[in-house]
Amino acid sequence: MQAKSLIPALTLGGMLACGALAGWSAVTANTEAPAGRPGTPPPPVPYGAAPNYRAIVAQNRAAVVGITTEERVSQADDSDDEGGDDQGQDSPFGDDPFFRYFFGNGPMRRQNQPPVHALGSGFIIRANGVILTNAHVVHGATQITVKLADHREYPAKVLGLDSKTDVAVLKIDAHDLPIVRLGDPTALAVGDYVLAIGAPYGLEETATAGIVSAKGRDLPDSDHAVPFIQTDVAVNPGNSGGPLFDATGGVVGINSQIYSRSGGFEGLSFAIPIDVAEHVADQIIRTGKIEHARLGVYVQPVDQSLARSFGLDSPSGALVSKVEPDSAAARAGLKAGDVILKYDGRTLTDSGQLSAAVNMAAPGDTATLEVWRNGRTTTLSAKLSAAPGSGTMLANNGPGASGRLGLQVRPLTAAERNEAGTESGLLVTRVSGAAARADIRRGDVLLAVDGTPVNTPEELRSVISRRSTVALLIQRGDQRIFVPVQMS
Repeated sequence: MQAKSLIPALTLGGMLACGALAGWSAVTANTEAPAGRPGTPPPPVPYGAAPNYRAIVAQNRAAVVGITTEERVSQADDSDDEGGDDQGQDSPFGDDPFFRYFFGNGPMRRQNQPPVHALGSGFIIRANGVILTNAHVVHGATQITVKLADHREYPAKVLGLDSKTDVAVLKIDAHDLPIVRLGDPTALAVGDYVLAIGAPYGLEETATAGIVSAKGRDLPDSDHAVPFIQTDVAVNPGNSGGPLFDATGGVVGINSQIYSRSGGFEGLSFAIPIDVAEHVADQIIRTGKIEHARLGVYVQPVDQSLARSFGLDSPSGALVSKVEPDSAAARAGLKAGDVILKYDGRTLTDSGQLSAAVNMAAPGDTATLEVWRNGRTTTLSAKLSAAPGSGTMLANNGPGASGRLGLQVRPLTAAERNEAGTESGLLVTRVSGAAARADIRRGDVLLAVDGTPVNTPEELRSVISRRSTVALLIQRGDQRIFVPVQMS
């Protein structure tokens, strides 16, 4: 699977399918057909009734919402004004935008562009207007509108979002709203029915159905923080952020991504388990910030050859390839070459399960690790530290940096740090005011301010708090430049 083929459902996908109904007579997540003895085929599985999709839709349609976002962007104007002002006339590099800063012509002129609109879905979890959706649906939006099933529309603000898990919490000014019931994704099994409701292409209250294809998927560029639920439900633009129901009508996931080579649905859809989303949403609502724990190791899967080399009975666990200095793992005594077999008593059948488990813990929690080392097991205890960016509130109703600077930023994900070739920095997600006039662009990576590295929006606010002019070290593609910004 190539990382570039994983597409947020906001742009290319939607809702994921239908769930296993309580009480139906076929095999369910809690009742498995007996397997055959070695060398003997398993007995026939009895027929069963399909889940009551009609009842699930009737009970929950009013709690599913459509989301429309608007983002106003500015774009550099590379053409000359009608008045004939010749940009680059005095520059030996002509009109190359990279060199305009250094030859007296000032920043590039900018022209307003039409606003960019996007569609998504969401669902109400509290009667006072608290809504769950995907972070990528609302990130960078300057205006968010929520449309209810009865066609009422409300402006929404972002209470907070977490790019690491792609979860966002919205709030609208409404009361006595219908809500969904949250289910238990751990009870799902491969083959269970699931159902989704959303607004693909803006077509409201569209229901799609399918089965759970796999659980615990560790997707490329997902920061290994989410054990995705894979389904075969048709996903289309506008479904992103909508609920995935099990057969009892409980929400077990948030539809998030599809895998596609064509840009359209090809039978592979992925949802964020609702327990992961709840973990993030509870922090945002309760504390106003998001914290993730960090162990501080790089791990890889254990295949059959590695298992044989390390003397393991089976290819399972997480093989430690690197331990970061002064990390929780280093302090616990973990070493490269260790194989982590269990985390807090839970067997790790795949290396991705370790990252997902750590992500659900809080900084300061103590984790018990069963480790395979030198042909025997040993037990280590690790007090988890805070992941970079923990404690940062990533909300769109308050800028990610000082309003005087005109930037909204967020910490880089692991994939983005790898792509940029940097261990720190902030991704620019929205530009206005002073930063826009200086030609800072969305997608730039802000590395430092006046020579001081910045890794969180709070650090950025602190550095610029008493300054009127700053020099921002920006990485744009493979180039790094200092850009002077005169703040209002």
